[in-house]
Amino acid sequence: MKKYSVTIVGGGSIRNPELLAMLANHKNEFPLKRIVLYDNVPENNELVGKYGEILIREYYPELDEFTYTSDPDVAFTGIDFALCQIRAGLMDMRVQDEHIPMKHGCVGQETCGAGGFAYGLRSVPAIIEIVKMIRERSPEAWILNYSNPAAIVAEATKRVFPDDFRILNICDMPIAIMDRYGELMGCTRNDFEPRYFGLNHFGWFTHVYDKKTGKDLAPEIKEKLKNARFGEGNEEHTMEKSWVETYNFMGKMLEDYPEYLPNTYLKYYLYPRHVVETTDPNHTRADEILEWKAPHIKNMMKEVVELGKIKGTKYDLGDNRSVHASYIVELAMSILNNENRIFLIITKNNGTVPNLDPDMMLEVACRVGSNGVEPLGMEPVSTFYKGMIENQYAYEKLTVDGLMERNKTKLLQALALNRTVNDTDLAKELLEDLIDANEPFWGKYFK
Repeated sequence: MKKYSVTIVGGGSIRNPELLAMLANHKNEFPLKRIVLYDNVPENNELVGKYGEILIREYYPELDEFTYTSDPDVAFTGIDFALCQIRAGLMDMRVQDEHIPMKHGCVGQETCGAGGFAYGLRSVPAIIEIVKMIRERSPEAWILNYSNPAAIVAEATKRVFPDDFRILNICDMPIAIMDRYGELMGCTRNDFEPRYFGLNHFGWFTHVYDKKTGKDLAPEIKEKLKNARFGEGNEEHTMEKSWVETYNFMGKMLEDYPEYLPNTYLKYYLYPRHVVETTDPNHTRADEILEWKAPHIKNMMKEVVELGKIKGTKYDLGDNRSVHASYIVELAMSILNNENRIFLIITKNNGTVPNLDPDMMLEVACRVGSNGVEPLGMEPVSTFYKGMIENQYAYEKLTVDGLMERNKTKLLQALALNRTVNDTDLAKELLEDLIDANEPFWGKYFK
């Protein structure tokens, strides 16, 4: 059996303990010979790397090599997969992304609105540089990119690498939502075959088919969702109060827009006033992570490193079921084994939804195999959804245009179009503040 080489780009991420656990738990289906953690912040990479050495020693002794590095030659030479989850600017800049819009009375969110705009302008150059480094060293490697904001990143990579079908831009949010559907229906997301359309963090499920019977379960899920009250749990997206509220808000969106099942992130675009009124401008999601989640995971890794073991401790892996990690492994296996399983992928429209721009980077259901993605065609979308998507895509396109052309007017146009801003004078004020905060990154080009 062939074994594969994987590099995790953004090796210092606090999400990587679960990803390493998932790789170890799926070693029979997805056999590896080498795992590399790559990060340009060595101190973050080192902690995850030392933790990973123990995990691999105890749970994956068959692995030939595990290493962590900041050297592109070590990280990207001769690899089969690059799993990209970078955060340009780290958490310090995420705090700015969320706090600055709130100061102006706008939605302060990591990937949506003005915050997602600033984050996207940082992410695009970083991702392009990483893809170029990988392609210089491993021309045939599959690059599975789930760095946010995925819609803006996908728009940029489409332009810079137009013929590279081995770059797949993906997101685990719709998968996490299907996990919630599974809770309601007494099954798991693997029992579903979804149909979905939209832009990343800006889409709708049209159908949720039962894999065995072919029955569309969407009508039943809608009825259950209207009365559902999700509580705190153990999975990443349901641990904190803010995520519980986000999932429960899906029922409210369905009451107002009953045609399709919504992505949770539509809350920020359809109800921006509610979001602003119910958010503490000095304590956003980024603050929650810095106060609890990040220290919790880092302390866990430090304790494991001090103990020198995971097995037999309270951190014993068991059966790791993270949505984020399992989705990546399932996608890789579908590519390697030419399984042509259905995943939600961000890909060029090219007529998939016939009445939308063919150049638009849509998130839709695709069959995925060894030759890349094959989108499943859909019927035309109605006026409301067409208007929503075209407006959002214009914002995304202008954001990338403005960065690549060093055109400040286009950045202003992008913010003015965004549904969480929708005012030129407000967009001007936001843009100046974001330029100042991002001067070490893209801001320096617009001074």
